[in-house]
Amino acid sequence: MSRTVTVGLDGSRTVTVGLDGSPESLAAAEWAADEARSRAVPVRLVHAGDQPPYDYVPFAGEAVGPPDVDRGAHMLREVATVLAHRRPGLRITWARLAGRPVAALTDAAREADVLVLGSRGLGRAAGHLLGSVASAVVARADQPVVLVRAGAGPGQGRLGTAPQSGFHHDVVLGLDLRERPAESLLEFAFDTAARHRVGLTVLHGWKPATAQDAGTQEEPPDDRGEALTDALRPWREKFPGVDVAEEAVVGTAGSHLVDASRDAGLVVVGRRRRPAPLGPHIGPVTHHVLRHAASPVAVVSHD
Repeated sequence: MSRTVTVGLDGSRTVTVGLDGSPESLAAAEWAADEARSRAVPVRLVHAGDQPPYDYVPFAGEAVGPPDVDRGAHMLREVATVLAHRRPGLRITWARLAGRPVAALTDAAREADVLVLGSRGLGRAAGHLLGSVASAVVARADQPVVLVRAGAGPGQGRLGTAPQSGFHHDVVLGLDLRERPAESLLEFAFDTAARHRVGLTVLHGWKPATAQDAGTQEEPPDDRGEALTDALRPWREKFPGVDVAEEAVVGTAGSHLVDASRDAGLVVVGRRRRPAPLGPHIGPVTHHVLRHAASPVAVVSHD
């Protein structure tokens, strides 16, 4: 079942958000709506699976219908109506997705510019950004996935409060220089900063060699800074309006990114597509950021 609130002019591009009725998913809907407006594309609201929305409290105290009423469709209609009221002109569609949530949301990501999920999804991992469904989708999706914590976006996880357009703090990008930096990762970070008219901080973390690393060749700190500058030079030229700060810091990259997330509008990290014996995985730095970041986090997969 699907419904269009305002028909989009270009149905091939959307920002898609997965809703389960939790405060986290409602915060994700607000974030996705603003992101869609910044990209001038529709926002698509989806509810995956046959289970009713988790602990959903209808907007404005509306009564919940009898047990035979489709609560998922009711939630999607209501969220679409509220977003349309708060953002006139925003193109909105909604749909129920058949199948298990992970597979359905991964498929939905293939048809979107960005997939946005609540910070804990359907897996109630209290205190952490990452839930079981969100973790599995992030590890499989080829398109960027943004995870939003309740309270990290407009409305503090509830619809109907005063709207806040976009975000007003810098984008923070975690960049690994051990291999050639992925163009898709850099493109996403620079483009996001440019569209939202905020600065971009690019952070590269490295650990000094220890006694166990004797005999290895390690670049001096100055060389690491030069390598970071070289990697960013063509992107500075492509996005001249973005104010870029470079930081090559000593220590675990994940910890530095979590610290930076406290003042960030969005943290952008990568996930390298590599075959693994136990199936898709996220990687230790990205996993650490997803578990502990204070801001929304975008995970961009790349080769």
